[in-house]
Amino acid sequence: MSFTLADAKNLSQDKLTNSVIDEFRKSPLLDALVFDDAASAGGGQSLSYTYNRVTTLPTAATRAIGSEYTAQEAKTTPVTVALKVFGGKFGIDRVLQKYEHKVVDLMTFQLEQKIQATRALFADLFINGDSSSDGNAFDGLDKALTGSSTERVLTTPIDLSSAAKVKENYQAFLWELRQTIKLLDGAPTIMGVNSDMFAVFQSIGDYSTQFQLSRNDLGTDIVKYGNAVIMNMGDKPGTSDPIIENTEKPGSDSNKLIVTDIYFARIGLDGVHGVTPDGTTGVSTYMPDMKAPGAVKEGEVEMVAAMALKATRAAAVLRGVQIGVKAGG
Repeated sequence: MSFTLADAKNLSQDKLTNSVIDEFRKSPLLDALVFDDAASAGGGQSLSYTYNRVTTLPTAATRAIGSEYTAQEAKTTPVTVALKVFGGKFGIDRVLQKYEHKVVDLMTFQLEQKIQATRALFADLFINGDSSSDGNAFDGLDKALTGSSTERVLTTPIDLSSAAKVKENYQAFLWELRQTIKLLDGAPTIMGVNSDMFAVFQSIGDYSTQFQLSRNDLGTDIVKYGNAVIMNMGDKPGTSDPIIENTEKPGSDSNKLIVTDIYFARIGLDGVHGVTPDGTTGVSTYMPDMKAPGAVKEGEVEMVAAMALKATRAAAVLRGVQIGVKAGG
């Protein structure tokens, strides 16, 4: 069975669960993802999800009467994804919870903040996760796409570092964007960017009619290029460091070019999707019992999930888009 978080909310009759799901849905990524709740215990102390990733596409050909086709098969590579556990804990002194609720409901506030950090961590892992360097992380798009046929690197960055440069170069940039999209096996569902690139897209929208602005049922502004949602992936949890980092490249006159990457994904059970334990949404909350002994009550937010890339051409990345200049570098 597959589900989206919106589906999960519609199936739930619990008010707290619905509120928690709505908080997770405030992440455009989590709201857009389809999840396959089919992971199971694979022995030992882990949850795993095994699938076949399509690596060679099937061919077709004509043949003459009386002749045979040349045999050719689509090829797949077995991939096993280990689900990871992530989230956090918060503590509330029972006195503060009892007497400060007229200013702010501390439990609601701490719960929302912990959910915000958890969904930011999921987005970070979705892009940057690397289980070889962090055994508690699932592998993300950056690792899967590095060196792949759908990784496209601009050898000469297109300058989008100012309003004047956006106006001058946006058509060349859109051409490069389309050259990357055509590498996919279908139209992308999402385009992941950082806040700097998101602002550039908004400026390009002043000149191009191919961008649409709408608002979802949670009040979040949605920007689309064609049918692809342009997503600001935000910052790493607890920091102001963007999930999709900017990097520097040598420029002219000792300047440094500030460049960034754009990630593309076709969401679907045959493309890029989330994975949760069998029969669950993977999202749990453990609320403090304010009547239990102990001055400080603890609550937790936890998610058990991973990302699956079912086809190598279901995701792509465009690297080296120039969004700034650093003088005297």
